[in-house]
Amino acid sequence: MTLHQLLLERHSIRRYTDQPIPAEDVKTIIEAGLLSPSSKSARSWQFVVVEDRDMLTRLSDLKPSYAASIKDCRFAVVVTTDPTQSEAYIEDASVAATLMHLQAADLGIGSCWVQVRGRMAADGTPSEEVVRDLLAIPEHMCVECVVTFGYSAETRKPVDPDKLKWEKVHIGSWSQDL
Repeated sequence: MTLHQLLLERHSIRRYTDQPIPAEDVKTIIEAGLLSPSSKSARSWQFVVVEDRDMLTRLSDLKPSYAASIKDCRFAVVVTTDPTQSEAYIEDASVAATLMHLQAADLGIGSCWVQVRGRMAADGTPSEEVVRDLLAIPEHMCVECVVTFGYSAETRKPVDPDKLKWEKVHIGSWSQDL
């Protein structure tokens, strides 16, 4: 499959089967994050891999919406980043998470980004604090997201390229249209 075809077929998955993921595939997904480019090669990110069912359930309470799928995934990667190592620390973490998504899709494994930075738990506690406390993440590290992984329990159609928003593309300057 070409990268373009993969992009058309990949979707965020929030419902997973109970099928275990081979350790070699987990390693390959993590390796994709470690291979990600970063500003000035700072590699300001660090990852926490979580497979423990109880911890995944506890992490699913990090915010009131769109985090419930954490408890049903086979494993999750908490993407953290050190703002003292790079001015582009958010972008570096985002690229690493994205490459893990793409690697998972290439292996036939579903994934979903769960935003943490800037979100709040139901009781008003910053989601970053919830995750930091649960996983003993150092205070200086920012928690960008949790990426969930598992075999999809949903069937999704590929994206129709005819429905892409080409009106959002400007050539030469903002005022020129396609």
